[in-house]
Formats: sequence, C-alpha cells, structure tokens
Amino acid sequence: MAKVKTKFVCTECGSESPKWMGKCPECGQWNTLVEEVEQKDIQIQQRLAGVLSKPESLLEISEDIEERLSTGNCELDRVLGGGIVKGSLVLVGGDPGIGKSTLLLQIANNIGNEGRKVLYISGEESTAQIKLRAFRMDVRSGNIFLVSENNTQNVDVYVSDMKPDILIIDSIQTMYNPMITSAPGSVSQVREATLGLMKIAKQDGIATFIVGHVTKQGAIAGPRVLEHMVDTVLYFEGELYHTYRILRAVKNRFGSTNEIGMFEMRDIGLVQVKNPSEVLLSGRPINTSGTIVVPSIEGTRPMLVEIQSLVSSTVFGMPRRVAMGIDYNRVVLMVAVLEKKVGYPLQNYDAYINIVGGLQTKEPAIDLGIICSIASSYRDIAIDPKITVMGEVGLTGEIRTVGFIDKRLKEASKLGFETAIIPKSNLEDLKDVGRMKVIGVKNVEEALELVMGG
Repeated sequence: MAKVKTKFVCTECGSESPKWMGKCPECGQWNTLVEEVEQKDIQIQQRLAGVLSKPESLLEISEDIEERLSTGNCELDRVLGGGIVKGSLVLVGGDPGIGKSTLLLQIANNIGNEGRKVLYISGEESTAQIKLRAFRMDVRSGNIFLVSENNTQNVDVYVSDMKPDILIIDSIQTMYNPMITSAPGSVSQVREATLGLMKIAKQDGIATFIVGHVTKQGAIAGPRVLEHMVDTVLYFEGELYHTYRILRAVKNRFGSTNEIGMFEMRDIGLVQVKNPSEVLLSGRPINTSGTIVVPSIEGTRPMLVEIQSLVSSTVFGMPRRVAMGIDYNRVVLMVAVLEKKVGYPLQNYDAYINIVGGLQTKEPAIDLGIICSIASSYRDIAIDPKITVMGEVGLTGEIRTVGFIDKRLKEASKLGFETAIIPKSNLEDLKDVGRMKVIGVKNVEEALELVMGG
C-alpha cells in the first residue's frame, strides 16, 4: 500500500506547509498548523466510485430513518427527542468521572436485553475492566460485545463483520488512523476518526455513540468541526461531589435543543429522576428571606427552580457580585435595575445569587425571580412560599412577556403553588389555570409591592 502523504494547513489563513511549524509563515499566528491527508482528484474519484446515489424527490424518500429505538430510559429518550434514530451519530461529552461511560453501558444493557447487538469499543480500558464495572452495575446482557481497540481501520473490520445495531466508541480522542503520523487526540486524528464513524453510521444505518473528552474550559476537546459533524451533542452537567447529573442536548437534528434529563448517581449507576421539580425543591427553607421559586423552561420541559440570594454589607470599596448557575452579567443588570428604579443602595452591599441543585439556566424569564430574591434578602422579608413569579425584566424596570406561560403555571399548580405573578401582557394568553390565582404586573415596583409589600 502506498504511503499516504500529509500536509500541514493553517486554520487561520489556509496556507500549506510540508512540515509542522509553531508559527505560520504567512499570517504569523502561533499553533495554527494542523495535519491533513493529501488526496488527489483521482483518489477522491476512486473512493466515491460506487457510492454516488441518484437524487430522489423529497416526496419519494423513505421515512424509515424516523423509526426510533427506545433506550429503555425515559429521561434519555426525552433528551434524544423520542429515542435513538437509525444511522444517527451522537457525541456525549462531560467532565471526567461524571458518568458518560456508565450511561452508555446502561443503554447497551437495555438495548441488548431487547435482542439487539451492541458493539462497545473502548480505547481506554481493557475488556476485563469493562466487565468488572458492568457487573457492578448489574449489566449482564449477552448481546453486548466488547473490544479494546484504538485503530480505526480495525474498527471498520469489526463493524463490517458483526453488523451491530448500536456502536459505542469510548472515546474518540483515543482513536487513531495509522496513515496519519500525528498522535491520537490531535485535530487531524479526531477529525479523520469521526469522518470514518460518520460514514459507518450513514451507510450502514448503525446508530453510533462516541464519548468526547473536555478541556479545562469545559469545551469538548478536539476541533470545533467535531460538534458540527455529529447529529446530536449531549453534555453532562453537574458537580462530581453532588449526586445529581443533568444531561443536556446542546445540539439535536432530531429533536429540540436544550432539552434536559436529570439523573442521580448511585452505586448501581445512573438512575433517572422523573420529577426534577420536586427533587430541586426538596428541603426548601420556609419563612426565610432571599428565596423564591421560578418556573423555567428547559427545552420543552417546565421545571421549578429555587433562586436564593444573600445580600450583606461590604467592608471593601467595591461590592462583590457572585452568580452560581445564572449568567453573571444578567445578575449585574438586575442589581442595577433595583438601584435605579427602586432605590435600593446596593452599591454598599455584596450580593450572592445561586440556583439550588446545580442547575444552569440562562432563560430571561427568571429575571423577576432574581429581582425578588435580592430584594427579599436586602429587606430581610420572607416571601410567601406559595407564591411563584416569572417575567423578563427590561432596563427601565418593565416586565416583558414570556413564552410557554400555560406550561409554567401548570407545573407550579401541580406542586401546590397558589399564586403566580406574571407579566400583564401574558394575561390574555392564559387558557386554564385551575384554582391558581394569577396576577399580572407591568413593572418591578408592582411586583415587589405584591410579593412583600413594596
């Protein structure tokens, strides 16, 4: 076999070089040269021979791809948009030890118990190690086949011989193509390995899950194009020292994005949490200032989240603003609105805001909840635990319309909330709120008057 030639291409200006250099000779940028395989036109034609398909009319295309396979886990099916799509390529990312491999082993067990074949290829563990972990989680399906392999060419052979229904690669950063001289995990190796897996998934109709490592900044390691190539990107959120994990669909070609599923890490693996709102509100303090509950929308799911604030006088010249689970800049804006429109002298106070349970949200509808929790802590007045608020707050103090108002109110009513303060412009969109008392407000001053008397 002829040796495959490689070249180094600058990701900034596109200039080519026969060898790697730290600094691009054309644009002067550092560490932008990545290795790529040289492919002549004749090679491309040979590779595509027999692969080209005839264009089909939109109305004549088969809809078999929409047949979804259940993972046996309701929370995961929700995040995927209803189940696993045939021929889909799914990337699962998250911090080390957060539960990526655990979840995939559980998926393999559920699908294997239905009589379907699962091929689990690990580049990080031996088959004995995987078996030891699988038995600890009571994963014992005979339809799970394990291989410890890093070479992508060998992976092609295993898949073509076995023809599995589900293929799991753990992880993509350990895979390498021997035709490329760079080390496993490099930009070129990750890209080539993903291209090969994408070809397998699409041509053979094999649903493929690949595990992706993350960088120190929390982004998935490797080229950004990796996330563009796959059909679905799932990302685990949560702290290693907390039992709850949140699986979020950052990208999904077959369902809604930002859909989330909640799991609890136990000795037997990840256990789905079917009512996250109830879990997040468990242990909520009563008759305590600085806390309020807000209905948030994550994907298509309404969730009740508790916002807690602590406002205390500062001994320094510049007050601190700390936000956990909420966008820091959003918190700073809400503090400025309270100072300007309500007259609270918060420039002399530190403000700490946290969403309980480790949930991350950037939804604008929680703005009014941030305002009310900060005001409650500042004045040391407890808010009625049966009241919930929602609404986007503008810089002039007005309360703006939010979406999915009926879903939010229905979820709040289900968990026993009796009063809801919403934007006045949303009142005309209400359908059936049951016994819940709904009050519309135009600005921050009206909301604070209702919540704690001004």
